[in-house]
Amino acid sequence: MVDSYLRQSALAPLHLLARANTGAADNPDAGLTMGERAFRNQWVVRGQADNDVFAAAIKQVTGSELPLAANTVHSTGYIDVLWQGPDEWLVVAPDGSDAGPRLAEALKDIHAAVTDVSESRTVIVLSGDHARDVLAKGCALDLHPDKFAVGDCAQSTLAHIHIILQLRSDTPEFDVYVHRSFAESLWLWLEDAAAEYDFTVSNPA
Repeated sequence: MVDSYLRQSALAPLHLLARANTGAADNPDAGLTMGERAFRNQWVVRGQADNDVFAAAIKQVTGSELPLAANTVHSTGYIDVLWQGPDEWLVVAPDGSDAGPRLAEALKDIHAAVTDVSESRTVIVLSGDHARDVLAKGCALDLHPDKFAVGDCAQSTLAHIHIILQLRSDTPEFDVYVHRSFAESLWLWLEDAAAEYDFTVSNPA
C-alpha cells in the first residue's frame, strides 16, 4: 500500500467531494445519489471452505461466517465478506483496518493466501429509487428485488467494464467495485445514464 500522504482516490480529478458539499442542498429530493466510497481496504482470500482452521480464522477476524452460497455476502456492518468463487472471497473493510494482516497471520500454517488489492479498485455508490434503472441501462444482471436482494453480490459488466456489484440496503443502495483505471470512464457513463433522473452527488461514508 502506498504511503497515506501520497494516496489519491480514483475519482479525485472529478472533484466529487466539492460537488457533494455544494450540491446537496440544491436537490434534497433527488431520486438518485451517486458518490465514491474511496480507500476501502480489500483483500482477496483463497482457501478451502471445508478446512476448519480456514473457516475459523475468517470468523475470528471478520466476525462473519464464511459465505458458501454463490454470489452472497456476509456482513457485520463493518467488514463485508463477498463470495467470488468456490475457493475465493473478497474481504472488505474501512480504511485503516488490520483484518488482512491478521488473516494472513492466522492462515500462515495452512494452504491459503491473502492478497492486498486495496489500491486496485474503488467503489462507486448508487442509491435511491432510480438506482436500478440506471444500472439496468448497462448491466445484464436481473436486478429486480425478487432476484437481487440485500446480501447478494455478483461479478458482471457495466457499460462493458468489469465490476463487482453488491446490494447493501433496500433503499436501494448498490456498491459498484471497479478497477481504478476504469473508474473515471464508468463514472462519466453513469452520469450520462443518470441525467434524466436529476441525480445529486453524495459523499458516502
